[in-house]
Amino acid sequence: MSSGRTPTEAPGPDPVGQLAELLFRTTMRLRRGSAKELAPIGVTFGQARVMRVLARADGPMRMADLAAALEIVPRSVTTVIDSLEEAGLVCREPDPHDRRSVLVAPTASGQAALERMNRARRATAEDLFGRLSERERATLLSLLVALNADSTGTVRSHRGAH
Repeated sequence: MSSGRTPTEAPGPDPVGQLAELLFRTTMRLRRGSAKELAPIGVTFGQARVMRVLARADGPMRMADLAAALEIVPRSVTTVIDSLEEAGLVCREPDPHDRRSVLVAPTASGQAALERMNRARRATAEDLFGRLSERERATLLSLLVALNADSTGTVRSHRGAH
């Protein structure tokens, strides 16, 4: 439902609430766009996120480290890795340094799918952010970095969650 205001008009009585709502809507638009772009590849938004983290790792990752990087519980990672392994996009191998741990890495098919996922992600982002000028994009990026920084001003990359 539209408020009837143009984007350049002054915010309503609750600008913080409006910011939260608009950021939520933008995030949902990105997720819906990503889901649409990822469907032909046969992966979900969550699976693509896991694949990006694995691709940016310096070699195979322990499942616990993957869960920590994604900020999700280990059992959720197991479910996603099960489906990615079934699709032939990742493989599991024993950790030679810890026999209780399992390492996960993208397969050759997974690497090829990652290239397609990255193109799909970029297409979604370009569709959404393409209406902004270069200066507006730079400003938005700066603001989002500020919002995602910790108390020292550092933005954690989550090795692929970005």
